[in-house]
Amino acid sequence: MEYFERTADRILKERLNAFGAVLIEGPKWCGKTTTAEHIASSVIKLQNPDMREQYMSAAATRPSLLLQGATPRLIDEWQDAPVIWDSVRTVVDERGVPGQFILTGSNSVDKTKILHSGNGRISKMEMLPMSLWESKESNGTVSLMQLFENPDQDIAAVSDLEIEDLVFAACRGGWPATLRLSDAKSKLMVARDYFRTVCRDDISRVDGVRRDENLARLILRSYGRNISTLAKKTTLLADVSASGNMSCTMETFSSYVAALERLFVIQDIDAWCPAIRSKAVIRSTPKRTFCDPSVAVAAMQMTPQSLMLQFKTFGFIFEQLCIRDLRAYTSDIDTHVGYYRDRYGLEADVVLHIDNGKYALIECKLGSNEIEEGAAHLVEIKNLIQEYNKQEKQNPIREPDLMIIITGGKFAYRRADGVFIIPIGCLKS
Repeated sequence: MEYFERTADRILKERLNAFGAVLIEGPKWCGKTTTAEHIASSVIKLQNPDMREQYMSAAATRPSLLLQGATPRLIDEWQDAPVIWDSVRTVVDERGVPGQFILTGSNSVDKTKILHSGNGRISKMEMLPMSLWESKESNGTVSLMQLFENPDQDIAAVSDLEIEDLVFAACRGGWPATLRLSDAKSKLMVARDYFRTVCRDDISRVDGVRRDENLARLILRSYGRNISTLAKKTTLLADVSASGNMSCTMETFSSYVAALERLFVIQDIDAWCPAIRSKAVIRSTPKRTFCDPSVAVAAMQMTPQSLMLQFKTFGFIFEQLCIRDLRAYTSDIDTHVGYYRDRYGLEADVVLHIDNGKYALIECKLGSNEIEEGAAHLVEIKNLIQEYNKQEKQNPIREPDLMIIITGGKFAYRRADGVFIIPIGCLKS
């Protein structure tokens, strides 16, 4: 089967060149093991039923035996034998060379069985479901990093994707398992099964606390209905209570959300607070987001056909698609994703900060008729920052390096006001 290159390939190689071991974290089914196997020289899978009993016996008596093999050595589902963490740390110290081990698996590990943090020895990296560039749907004619390097350049590109393609891609999700499937119905089933597995099994397994499958479904459905919004927890809880025949306290609700965050299913983003007007006017509620838009679609039991008839709803789903891809395209650097919105209606759907201090103000607009409004918001935020800096010369705020509107349209170009219009079907890292 053809291997689709991932942004994580380069990140993993770079970290193996610098650290003794690398732990790959992220939602299940996003391709962690496949990516690790593509680079590893030897592999041990602790959940192999033919060898599991022997592996567990070795881990209980002499875990270093499991670490013998060509390097980098992949230990898949390492959390089944948590003692391996400390053993890896010890062997890394003894060998004193980088690139020894790759650890993959869920984060449902009993941390009381781990003695050391692994700082300086074991580097952690996060993987996400595949971006449109990784799944070879975006033609990649516009590079986000090249724009940061040369923000005054002009661009001219055309997306190959129609709106129907974007709707299907959002419903299908970036799950690598869909790549080997030929028909659309089968591809859509992957995200639905992911949703069911999370609610039925993973949410209880992540920390050993038994949780109700139906309540997990209702909470994710509420998140789906409020996707890309600043809905408060009280609003989400009221939605859950109104949706089913079960009661739920705020404490219970919060514990379910915390478990879903540990599983990387829910990945809310925080407000960016530059205080260009007043701290009091900046919204502080997190924006409700998922690791992949398909989770929201599955939670709401929607289909590509139903979304094509509900473009307002798809506008929120589209923003999630953009956020997922932006995270994927910048996952090799120290980035922070936030949003800006104040009581005056001024907003930026995404504020993307990268490791060198640069940042982009980004609006996600599905249709071309929304571009003017989005561009006006971005330019106004930039103007406010400039005015603030004239008054506060002692503590200026950096002006945005990029202003971008990501669209579901066809054409990429740079406007006279400096705002880049980029179809998501043209974007890459």
